[in-house]
Order: sequence, then C-alpha cells, then structure tokens
Amino acid sequence: MLLMTGFCILAPLGDAVAKVLGETVPLGQLLLVRFALQAALLIPVVWLARGSLRMPLRLLQLTVLRTILHILGIAAMFASLRFLPLADAIAIAFVMPFLMLLLGRFVLGEQVGPYRLMACIVGFAGALLVIQPNYAAVGAPALLPLGVAVAFALFMMVTRSIAKATDPISLQAVSGLIATFILGSAWLVFSSAGLPGLDFVALESRDMWLLAAVGVLGTVAHLLMTWSLRLAPAATLAPMQYLEIPFATLIGWLIFADLPNTLASLGILLTTGSGLYVIHREQVTARRRAATAGAGGKA
Repeated sequence: MLLMTGFCILAPLGDAVAKVLGETVPLGQLLLVRFALQAALLIPVVWLARGSLRMPLRLLQLTVLRTILHILGIAAMFASLRFLPLADAIAIAFVMPFLMLLLGRFVLGEQVGPYRLMACIVGFAGALLVIQPNYAAVGAPALLPLGVAVAFALFMMVTRSIAKATDPISLQAVSGLIATFILGSAWLVFSSAGLPGLDFVALESRDMWLLAAVGVLGTVAHLLMTWSLRLAPAATLAPMQYLEIPFATLIGWLIFADLPNTLASLGILLTTGSGLYVIHREQVTARRRAATAGAGGKA
C-alpha cells in the first residue's frame, strides 16, 4: 500500500514537471527523452537480475501495440497539461476505469450489472462537469484527457493479455527501447517537415535536469505500481489509485497556484465516487464468484 501511495505521488509530480517543460520543450523531444531514460534505467536492472529482453514473436507484436498506446496516452496527457490545470486533466483521464468496464462488456463479453453501468454514466457526467469550464476557456484541448483515457484503457487491456507471459521490468525495458526507436525514427523522418512538436531545441541546464526528472519519475512511479501489485491483491490497491487526484490537486496548487473551480470540483467528486463504487462492485462480484467456485469444488 505504501508502494502504491508512492506511485500516486510520483506520477502527478512527473506530470507537473512535464507541464513546466511544456512551455519551452517541444512535445516530441519531451517524449523521446522520457522513454529513452526508461530504457536506460531499466535495461541494466534486467541484466543485473539476469533477465532477458528476448520475446516470442506474438508477445513482441503485442508489446509494440502496447508501446504505441503508451506513447499516445502520455503524449495526450503532456499535450493537455499545456492548457489545463493538473488536477482537472488527471480527473478527466480517470474515466479510464469506466471505459475498461465498457470494453470488457462489449468487446470481451464480460458480465456488467446495471449498478456498474449506472456508475459509469455518473462517472462520465462528472468528467463532463470537469471538462465544461475548461472547454469554455481553451476549447478542444480540454478533450485531450479523454484521449488519454481511451489510450490507457486499451493499453491496460493489452497489458492484461500479456502480463502473465513476461516479467514486468523486462516488459517496461523493451517498451522503452521500442518507444525510443519509434519516436527517434519519427523525428528523423518528419523533423524537416516543420510539423509542430517534432522540432528539437537547444536545452538550458535547468531544462535538462527537468527532462531527466520526467524520465526518472515516470519510470520509478510505474515500477512502484508494478511492485505493489506483486505484493498485494489488485482489489486492495485499486481504490488507492484515486489518491492520485488529491495529490495532483495539492501539487498543482503548490507549483502552479491552480485549484479546480466549483463545477470542476463537483465533477471530480462524482468521478471519484463512481470509480470507487465500480471497484467496490468488482470486489463484491469477485467474492461471489470465488464463493460459487468453492462451493462447486466441495460438491
């Protein structure tokens, strides 16, 4: 639980540093350094642990898909932070659990009861309340966190399909390598085309340290989450992820003097409450299935 709390602190802190850098560093450069540092930090860990970076072809293909979704999700988040307060962007992105529930229902055929569907509707309504004042202020960029939620919902579905077949640290190291290759190739091909976000700028010493902080914070945060899930049941830790919203609010206030307005605060409360209710119902359903399976085994 302490490891998950660490994730909930470090993840929005890394986003806050990215928000600071968004004023001076192009998005492509920020993403490339972030994933390159992920690879540079984790490859030695894999080697020291005598792990392997090799993967079967099918697993590698799914890892490439997972990495592309990871790039898109982080790119959308970093882009949204150029326009939105930190807490608002993260709160909108927390419609991801509802999207995962709906994808499970309509794509995987999983059973989703009416109470959880109703919670999804309430959660989306809460997200709209957070979006509304931001959309009035900045327009379409206020919708970017919804792109974050879609990308990470698909990212989590792919992760679920390969999690048991690979070591999580090796997976993150390979993902860092793949992302570095994809982003580096995109820069080489398109940088001369003048596309926004793909130009590179000379960095001052301050920006170099902040870029390093983004990579380190993002990598360590995800490692903390991975380790926490190996030491405690996911059902115990899932509600704790919503601690990221109050921590993001505090960090946004301390660094940027940003606080959600009344309408956004109401939306954050609705989204958080609905998300926690969905997690509660998932736990109840899991316990019922376990009890039914146990009874069937005894019979």
